[in-house]
Amino acid sequence: MKLFTFKGGVHPSDNKVQTENEAIQIFDAPKMVNIALLQHIGAPLNPMVKPGERVLKGQKIADSQAFMSAPVHSPVSGVVKKIEFLPFPSSGKVNTVIIENDGLEEMAELETIKDWANASKEDLLAMVREKGIVGVGGACFPTHIKLNPPKDMTIDTLVVNGAECEPYLNADNRLMLEDPASIIEGIKIVMHILGIKSAKIGIENNKPDAIASMIKTIEKLEGTDGIEVCALKTQYPQGGEKQLIAAIMGREVPSAALPAKVGVVVQNTATCALVYEGIVNGMPLIEKVVTISGKAIKKPMNLKVRIGTMFRDILDYAEIERESVDKLVSGGPMMGMAQPSEDVPVVKGTSGLLALTTDETNPCKAKNCILCGKCVTVCPMGLEPLMYAKLAKFNQWEEMGTYKLMDCISCGSCSYICPANRPLTEAINIGKAKLRAMPRK
Repeated sequence: MKLFTFKGGVHPSDNKVQTENEAIQIFDAPKMVNIALLQHIGAPLNPMVKPGERVLKGQKIADSQAFMSAPVHSPVSGVVKKIEFLPFPSSGKVNTVIIENDGLEEMAELETIKDWANASKEDLLAMVREKGIVGVGGACFPTHIKLNPPKDMTIDTLVVNGAECEPYLNADNRLMLEDPASIIEGIKIVMHILGIKSAKIGIENNKPDAIASMIKTIEKLEGTDGIEVCALKTQYPQGGEKQLIAAIMGREVPSAALPAKVGVVVQNTATCALVYEGIVNGMPLIEKVVTISGKAIKKPMNLKVRIGTMFRDILDYAEIERESVDKLVSGGPMMGMAQPSEDVPVVKGTSGLLALTTDETNPCKAKNCILCGKCVTVCPMGLEPLMYAKLAKFNQWEEMGTYKLMDCISCGSCSYICPANRPLTEAINIGKAKLRAMPRK
């Protein structure tokens, strides 16, 4: 089978062996859940419930009239105890609904569209939004918006991201092994919404069992014409949208443009499965699979957890050795976010929870840039990371923008490869925040 890839990138140690053969376990719903009201790219949500009110599992508890938004739902039945601003994995505090689980698992009435093949695009998109589905690969972009590209852009292909290129993570891998049918059925629904006949599933070749599982499922199910699996070379960040499109389709997405510009929509495998669960089974996005790993974890595992479960509860279950932890990361080690506390909840974008020791973080003092150019060589976007670090040092934020800073996908390849241990990704992310905060001219 031909291996697809892109220009640039790095190949860090996979560290997937710890959990790649660990079947998904179901983590019991906790006594309390903290549902953050900002779990998507876009506007914060407004609570639809009040303290003292009883809610049902699957009930919508917050929404917004803003265009860029997706509602959240209760993952348990129980009573709303408080609504207050609390710590959040993406830093800072957000408004949070705290629900006490009554253990009854009483379900709200769930709407479905069983006969989706005869449903209108508008009805299906409305249902995707109503179920609170966002891209769970990490970006958390509202899925109903992504599946409704501008009318002047013609889409011909759905690219499905099964790369899971970040080290340690195996949530998508296990889903492709354990429930491939939900993914394929979701792909069929997404193709129907987009009005296209071609879908290509990209999976890195370090997951041969997942590749075989998906191919077998496509052959077994009806209505899968036009769906094919593309084996990808194991190369980080193979799972980036623009990298996937370049590797599989041979198309280059222009600077500052969306994939729809070149006729492609990209969706994560788990997101496709959620589309199926939401439309056919009526289940909103209230739980997800999270990989728990790192050398400070005694029992690495893949857990299906309710949204709003606290990190501390999960880490206790996995038997964390807290005295060994150098850094706690939500997500993968390359693009994830270090956490100052365990007292934050799982959100829709939580893909992993890593308790890393100093052996894994390898903390080293930064040295002066030696102008080796390695960061330029590995940048998958063809940028110049060394210039960003130099300009950030002198607070030249606007100048950073002239070097196409906003095209950077913050993959961390430059920091990984730098022999001088320069904090390149940190400088880039600060620069992005500064540019976003500047008034538009």
